[in-house]
Amino acid sequence: MVTRNDLDINSFQKSLKAQKKKVEQNIETLQTELNVLAAEDEIDDDGDMAEIEIENTKNQKILHHLEDELDEIDSALSRIQKGTYGICEKTGQKIPIERLEANPMARTIVDE
Repeated sequence: MVTRNDLDINSFQKSLKAQKKKVEQNIETLQTELNVLAAEDEIDDDGDMAEIEIENTKNQKILHHLEDELDEIDSALSRIQKGTYGICEKTGQKIPIERLEANPMARTIVDE
């Protein structure tokens, strides 16, 4: 098994945890906003209602994206714990440090 003695794992872990905290805060904010929109039941204007529906749809898509990002962060943190962080899931080779610095959640040498 390939190991990564050339990485400052603590630095990557710290960065991922900070990113996770930001994403969790964004998710919480967005969920609050969605709950407020869902509580709007006294809207009589069709234009306002359409605008709220568009905003809700947009927020749902953003929320889904943030939840996916959170899953990727958790996966990267799990790989750190397992000792497989920075190893390509497809080839078993080391992921270049430059790639990990640009995308600490990278699973492979190159995205396909």
